[in-house]
Amino acid sequence: MFLWIKALHVISVITFMAVVFYLPRLFIYHLENRDKKEFVEVIKKMEIRLHKFIGIPSFWLVLLTGLGMLVINPSVFKSGGWIHAKITLALVMLIYYISLAVFLKKIQTDRCKMSPKFFRLYNEIPTILLILIIILAIVRPF
Repeated sequence: MFLWIKALHVISVITFMAVVFYLPRLFIYHLENRDKKEFVEVIKKMEIRLHKFIGIPSFWLVLLTGLGMLVINPSVFKSGGWIHAKITLALVMLIYYISLAVFLKKIQTDRCKMSPKFFRLYNEIPTILLILIIILAIVRPF
């Protein structure tokens, strides 16, 4: 059972990361083209669909399968500090996604004050987190 949950966790992480990488890119296109109403309407639909149909389900699958693995194998907490660091960074990633959902609501109602440049920089955060999480999970340095 553990391996099935782990497989589902890896699949859901991949789909979740696709959303985390692509949604800020859509925000950039949206904000850079505010004056092009037809284009913005298409981008708005893409943002909402990506969030609702892929982002939210992936978010919950990542969270539930991650918790499921910890419940099935609680001894992993004794395997070193790496697991605590990994879980902390994974929680930061989930919080990052929640922040994207907040930005999405603001962008959808034209209340976002952030610039495209902000989202270009903000989009680097999940890359750094992902690199660190993978290193911790595979190398287990401490």
